[in-house]
Amino acid sequence: MPLYDFIVQPFLEFGFMRRALVACLALSVSAGPIGVFLVLRRMSLMGDAMSHAILPGAAIGFLVAGLSLWAMSLGGLIVALFVALAAGAMSRVTPLKEDAALAGFFLISLAMGVLLVSLKGSSVDLLHILFGTLLAVSNSALLLIAAASTITVIALALIYRTLILECFDPGFLRAVGGKGGLAHAIFLALVVLNMVAAMQALGTLMAIGLMMLPATAARLWTISIGRMIGLAILIAMLSSLAGLIISYHANLPSGPAVILSAGFFYLLSLAAGSNGGLLRRYIRRPHLEH
Repeated sequence: MPLYDFIVQPFLEFGFMRRALVACLALSVSAGPIGVFLVLRRMSLMGDAMSHAILPGAAIGFLVAGLSLWAMSLGGLIVALFVALAAGAMSRVTPLKEDAALAGFFLISLAMGVLLVSLKGSSVDLLHILFGTLLAVSNSALLLIAAASTITVIALALIYRTLILECFDPGFLRAVGGKGGLAHAIFLALVVLNMVAAMQALGTLMAIGLMMLPATAARLWTISIGRMIGLAILIAMLSSLAGLIISYHANLPSGPAVILSAGFFYLLSLAAGSNGGLLRRYIRRPHLEH
């Protein structure tokens, strides 16, 4: 099969493939940088917890309006923001750390969301919410994803320096009167916003995949934050393209194929990354041998 037919033809021939690719590329632009900052702030598992916290809100929207894009998105956004704020509050008024508080809310949210969907919907509806329908992304969903991506890029540009200082020297940021608390709140809101947007394509269970796997892979290649962000976006885009092509030709579910493609880049980086990859760490270089 010619390379052109293998890679390009599916996107020229089918509109649903083009919409899926556009959705994934838009998510890559916003989710990649968010994932990098989650990795740098050691909040990777928090991102996973937040993706599951969306589920009960989406389920409430589903109970009220069925498979309505805006009802499920609004419900997911409200509940996920509540969980983030509640977990932060509990970490301040109880001995629990923020990750432990999030773990508790995450488990409650996941169970409650599945239960709520089961009250009205079928197993097909549940699978739709949990795993998404990437190849059935509507024009309305594309607009939501594009809006979330645009807001994220603009907001990150405005708080970029503050986020970097908060990652590496929060003491200095407090000493100079920096608004680290405000930047942190904005950042959490952006995490939730991207989760809600990704939910439309990848579902609540896999929304975190395109955010964390490319960012983690990028961390294994460079220590420069700018390069890390650029590489995370590139890996997310390549994973999207590869996953959609594989799903088309092999007749596989598109969302899992995209996330598994990102997983391949992560494993490759884990093995061969120039900034801590296993091969570089454990295989001696010839010029060091006696």
